[in-house]
Amino acid sequence: MAKHVTKAVIPAAGLGTRFLPATKAMPKEMLPVVDKPAIQYVVEEAVAAGLHDVLMVTGRNKNALENHFDRATELEESLVKKGDTDRLEKVNYSTDLADMHYVRQGDPKGLGHAVLRAKMHVGREPFAVLLGDDIIDSRDPLLSRMLEVQQEKNASVVALLEVDPDSIHLYGAAKVELTDDDDVVKIVGMVEKPDKEHAPSNLAIIGRYVLRPEVFDVLERTEPGKGGEIQLTDALQAMAAAPDWTGGVYGVVFRGRRYDTGDRLDYIKAIVQLAVDRSDLGPELRPWLKEFADGLEDHPIEIVAEMPAEPADSLAESSN
Repeated sequence: MAKHVTKAVIPAAGLGTRFLPATKAMPKEMLPVVDKPAIQYVVEEAVAAGLHDVLMVTGRNKNALENHFDRATELEESLVKKGDTDRLEKVNYSTDLADMHYVRQGDPKGLGHAVLRAKMHVGREPFAVLLGDDIIDSRDPLLSRMLEVQQEKNASVVALLEVDPDSIHLYGAAKVELTDDDDVVKIVGMVEKPDKEHAPSNLAIIGRYVLRPEVFDVLERTEPGKGGEIQLTDALQAMAAAPDWTGGVYGVVFRGRRYDTGDRLDYIKAIVQLAVDRSDLGPELRPWLKEFADGLEDHPIEIVAEMPAEPADSLAESSN
C-alpha cells in the first residue's frame, strides 16, 4: 500500500541567467507574474493538492524567497495604520500559506543533486517535486491527479505534455506504453532533447514529479552527466528499468493550461494570459489588447539592444 504524500520539494537554486540583468540581485523565482511572484503560484499549487509541508532548495542570494513567506512586521503595521485591509490580507496570505522549510544546495550540480538535498527532510516517504519555471493553471489540476496515480500504482509519476514534434528537441521525451486510463501511460524509457527523427514520442517531460524515496538511492549512485551535473532524468530512467524494486515510472498526460515562465517571451505571454482572466484586470485589458493588436500592422518595428539569448534548457532539468 502506497504511503500518502505529505511533502513538496521546490528546487530554487538556479541563477536565472536568461533574465539578466533583472535577476542580478533578485531571484528569478521572485519575478512577478501579474502581482504575485512566480514561486507563490507553485507553493499555492502544492497546498491546493494537500501538501502543506514545503521544502525549498535554495542557493546564494536567495534570501528574498524566505522573506516573502515570512512575517513582514513593519509592512503589516503600516498597512494596519492605513486601514488597508485588502493588501494586509494578501501579505498575510503568503505568510500563512504553508509550513515552509529551506536547505541550501551548495554546489550547483544539477536538478538531481538538488532533489538529493531533500533526503534528510523527506525521509523514506514518497514526495512531490515542483519546478518553478512551470505554472499550472489552478483551474486545470495536475498535481492532484498525479498524487492519485501514485497512490494507485505505488510508483513514481511524472507530468507529460504533448508538444509539436518540431519542438521535442527542447525537452526530455518519454517512451511510453498505453494503460487503461487515457491520461496515464507507463514510461519505459526517456531521451533527453532528442531530434525529431529519433524522438520516441512527442510527450515532453515537464516540471512536476511525484517520486518514491528510492530515487534518493538511485541519485546517490548516478554519475554526473552533461555539464558535470547529476540529472534527475538519468535517475528516472534507471527507476523505469527496475520496476520490481522501484515500482516503475508512470506519466500523467496533462492537457490543461500551463505557463512557461523560464523563457522571456513565454513569461510575457503568461502574464497576459493570466491577467485577461482576472475579474479586476480583464474587463479593461481585453479591449486594450484587441485595439493594440489591431494597430500592429501599422506599428513600425524598432530594434532595441538586448542581452545575448541563453540556450533553452530542458524543462525536465530547468532548476539550475
